[in-house]
Amino acid sequence: MSKTTKDIDLYRRLLRYVQLYWRMFLVSIGCMVVLAATSPAIAALLKPMMDGAFLNKDPQMQIMVPVKFVLLFALRGVADFASGAALNWVASRVVTDLRADMFQCLLFLPSRFYDHHVTGRLISKFSFDVLQVKNAATNAVTAVVRDGLAIIGLLCWMFYINWQLSLISLVCAPLIMLVVLVVRKRLRKMGRKVQETMGDINHVVSESIHNHKLIKLYEGQSQEAGRFVLTNEHNRRFMQKYAVAATATGPIIQLITAVAFAVIVYIATRQSAAGVLSIGDFVSFCGAMTMLLTPLKRLIGINEFLQKGLAACESIFDLLDQPPERDSGTRVLGRARGQVEFRQVCFKYNTDGEDALSDISLVINPGETVAIVGPSGGGKTTLASLLAGFYQAGQGSILIDGVDVRDCTLVSLRANIALVSQDVMLFNDTVRNNIAYGAMHNSTDAEVEAAARAAHALKFISEMPEGFATVIGEKGQRLSGGQRQRLAIARALLKDTPILIMDEATSSLDTESERNIQAAMETIKKGRTCIIIAHRLTTIENADRIVVIEQGRIVQTGTHAGLIKQEGVYARLHRVNFNES
Repeated sequence: MSKTTKDIDLYRRLLRYVQLYWRMFLVSIGCMVVLAATSPAIAALLKPMMDGAFLNKDPQMQIMVPVKFVLLFALRGVADFASGAALNWVASRVVTDLRADMFQCLLFLPSRFYDHHVTGRLISKFSFDVLQVKNAATNAVTAVVRDGLAIIGLLCWMFYINWQLSLISLVCAPLIMLVVLVVRKRLRKMGRKVQETMGDINHVVSESIHNHKLIKLYEGQSQEAGRFVLTNEHNRRFMQKYAVAATATGPIIQLITAVAFAVIVYIATRQSAAGVLSIGDFVSFCGAMTMLLTPLKRLIGINEFLQKGLAACESIFDLLDQPPERDSGTRVLGRARGQVEFRQVCFKYNTDGEDALSDISLVINPGETVAIVGPSGGGKTTLASLLAGFYQAGQGSILIDGVDVRDCTLVSLRANIALVSQDVMLFNDTVRNNIAYGAMHNSTDAEVEAAARAAHALKFISEMPEGFATVIGEKGQRLSGGQRQRLAIARALLKDTPILIMDEATSSLDTESERNIQAAMETIKKGRTCIIIAHRLTTIENADRIVVIEQGRIVQTGTHAGLIKQEGVYARLHRVNFNES
């Protein structure tokens, strides 16, 4: 597919969003046509003003011409306002719809997508790319319709007055276009540099805000200030170069126009002396030629807006075209008893990479607590991710109560699983809404309070200024690590699932917080199948069974006491863990 064909397809796809608001779009186009028609009308009024009102001193013309000017500019103002307001209304609606579709798409993308895409770039699609689409759409439509029609109308009027002078004025057009194109290349190059250095400024500021405690602790203020000054200065230099290139365009175009105007004046005076051209014709012609420059310049620069908009469209539609998370299951899994079986499971994150899991076979009985331990990177968390359906096993199968998870709908599968991880997932919302999240949003206050009490979280929640209505900040930053974990446990308790996954939930907590979490875990484990992925081995000594995974394979299985006697991987890990403690 050629680049031109691809660009046309992108614009057609964008127009599908515009079609929803075609009535308002037609209002904008209609007003632009009216606005474009006023340009040659203004030039045409200059002829009776000079010939009738000034030279012939016609009293009627002396009244009618000013009145017509006022009415014409009033019409022009109304049409300009209406076209701009209507077009921006349509553009803002399109941006809103694009953002809504993009966010809806994000919610259903598979985990693999997030593994390979940077968060900042995804956010940039919402904050920057869609605005480029809006700017391109408004500027492109305005230039093509309003400026294009205005140029055609003015040229027709100029040829109507004097075709010889019109041909001379057209000689300027290629020279002006050449200047604009040369300068535009410079502007685009400097514009990219300005954007890059602005990104550097945002990066430095973001890092400084995020690491403000580290900066204060290590007295890094002068170092960070130096980084910012250097980055800020680079941005200033490119902005200055951009401004110089942009400023140079005007004088050069004015010089070309002045030379052409001088030639036109010379020829016009000769024609006037011969009685071919009146003063009114000359003034009207010059007025039309002057009015021609502004829309011509905008029309020449349309390509820059189009390219920015098409690049943004390509970025946005690339996201919208991403396939959603695969949900090929048709069986609705009711409330499970909690038996989990991994049957010869193999998995790799990248098709050409090494196996993250290899030939994993494991049966976990209903109500059993099984701890998964092993060195970092051994595949412990991967096992939990496969069970929750975040990824699908490359080989083998995973069964819940004898049913292959691939045959189950994702909604019914995940309705049976709760997850509490080391990296607690909380929102900048109230305590209540973080506990009663998603499908549990309609839980009663009594149910939410009971879950918080069972998670040993009710005490610190009641001490907050607004209790359950307290907003906890981004990622729960207004809470301690232990408090965040207990909210996550309360959420899992409220969900009341038969299968619970605890993914290193106490690995980074102090002793007191860990004790509270352990007490909450004892509550949440009752009557559930629990899979505990542990870093601190002291937290899983009482597990019914311990499974040791190393390099994606199960190397040991047994109780704590039995594995210690075997003097294998678990015993080695336990000694290291004990020494760290």
